[in-house]
Amino acid sequence: MPQLPVIALTGHLGAGKTTLLNRLLRAPGARLGVVVNDFGAINVDAGLVMGQVDEAEAISGGCVCCLPDAGGLDAALEKLAQPRLRLDAVIVEASGVADPPTLARLIRFSEVDRIRPGGVVDVIDAAEHFETVDTGVLPPERYAAATLIVVNKTDRIPGEERDAVRRRIVERVRERNPLAHVVATEHGRIDPALVFDAAAEQAAQPELPFAEADGDGGAPHVHADAVSVGADAPIDPGLLVDLLEEPPEGVYRLKGVVPVAAGSRTRRYAVNLVGRQIHVVPHTAGAGAEGLVAIGMHLDVPAVRRRLEEVLGPAPEHPGADGLRRLARYRRLSA
Repeated sequence: MPQLPVIALTGHLGAGKTTLLNRLLRAPGARLGVVVNDFGAINVDAGLVMGQVDEAEAISGGCVCCLPDAGGLDAALEKLAQPRLRLDAVIVEASGVADPPTLARLIRFSEVDRIRPGGVVDVIDAAEHFETVDTGVLPPERYAAATLIVVNKTDRIPGEERDAVRRRIVERVRERNPLAHVVATEHGRIDPALVFDAAAEQAAQPELPFAEADGDGGAPHVHADAVSVGADAPIDPGLLVDLLEEPPEGVYRLKGVVPVAAGSRTRRYAVNLVGRQIHVVPHTAGAGAEGLVAIGMHLDVPAVRRRLEEVLGPAPEHPGADGLRRLARYRRLSA
């Protein structure tokens, strides 16, 4: 069975996590589960959750990251990971006092075997960030856990100061996490394709009645680019690992099923890259297309395509054993 990506959604109180979550819940064609940490009151729009999410599991009694590793979060994820739900992703919305590194660790080391980490999305209030979160000499530890940082509420900053504030946030993030992807936006508008697989070209399913609505009628300010390249023959495992470890500039997600040359045999793997989180598992040959899709913001599409074509070209007759060893290491870590 494919493993279900679990995305942590974090951010300081008032940063706009719930606004962003409610926008993600409207993604056409996506079936999402939500784990709500109701520190205080449940602040996700109840109508959206009930209308769009097949099963929502709320964890009460405090911050998600303060629960035991095998406690409430795992119980919620176990229910949402049931194959009968056919979910595309699960989003864990943590309270504003949650610690992103701890929440990321809980997901990474969950005992639920049908899930995999899907990234940590940290929402920043651009107007208040340096008064509430980043107030010390050193950048906060939360930056280190994030794979995607959404600099929200940029419209609340005077136009002449906006670029300078955005640059300052990016510089502080880079001090702690040089590999984090940073996206600036207003009102939580980001392309869902950055976060999970969304079939935007498909009509929403009948059980997702809110999918076509958008609170204030606005479209996302930015759209992700996607580059797809097929694989027609077994590929060199070393080139594949090189790609996963050093993806093209701007690529935030990389996914697909690839045939890998392993001596006289061909092995198939499902690979997923989120930020710099690499996940590799064996895949049974089936009817689906083989190849890779790269997703990110402001991609140099021709350059990304050339890189994917280079990796997905036929392997040499005797590929080096080192590539297989490196790939096997990621397979073990993913397990």
